[in-house]
Amino acid sequence: MQTNNLPTEDLKKYGIVEPDNSFSKKLSAEDIQKFLSGYTIVADNDKNRATFQLVENNSRLNVVFLERDKNISSILAESKERIEYSEIKDLSKGENQLNFEKKAFVYDKETKNVVEFDLVKNAMELTAIIADKKDAIEINRYKIELQKLKSFLQDKMDQFPEIAKEITSDLNIVSEEINTINSISQNESNSPKQGRSEVQLNVNDPDLYHDAHRKRDEEFDQEEKKEKSRGFKR
Repeated sequence: MQTNNLPTEDLKKYGIVEPDNSFSKKLSAEDIQKFLSGYTIVADNDKNRATFQLVENNSRLNVVFLERDKNISSILAESKERIEYSEIKDLSKGENQLNFEKKAFVYDKETKNVVEFDLVKNAMELTAIIADKKDAIEINRYKIELQKLKSFLQDKMDQFPEIAKEITSDLNIVSEEINTINSISQNESNSPKQGRSEVQLNVNDPDLYHDAHRKRDEEFDQEEKKEKSRGFKR
């Protein structure tokens, strides 16, 4: 684990590191260790999300801005009553890229925490959890969300054949889960094993999001001024 080549200035810009070079007090010792080990910090604010991850042997900070179709507060509240689904768009990617993800938010009654699952990356785990509920309504809602995601991916493939290989991989996963759900609907005794393949360090700190969003706006303003300046040259 490399710590002597950290991108300190970038970490300061986003409030992860304080001016005195210490990590933010909002991060626990465990949070910091996970972050240095490659885990992602997630900062949520209303419909917006910013993620922070150290890459290239901890020498560079990768920042990604995302936008949801729903407020995080309503998602968390609704998930206590039923599994809640949300679509999220990666604002750093163009329309000819896979810039769309669908998430499921599941309330764990034992820990009283809401756990986020990706319908592609965590497909098997999510299917197992929903199947274990043995709730026909939840199973049908999940199937509908999978079908909507499948339709989206198929449309994307038709529009942008140059990324067909990447889309096909996700499409195969979604199709397989639809088949599994169909089997579960016919045979309630079928219960896949449950597990988790991905873990994120979810700080959910709006201050971190605001810092990141402000920085991005400043960069956009600078680029816009440069473009205008170039446009007046003869």
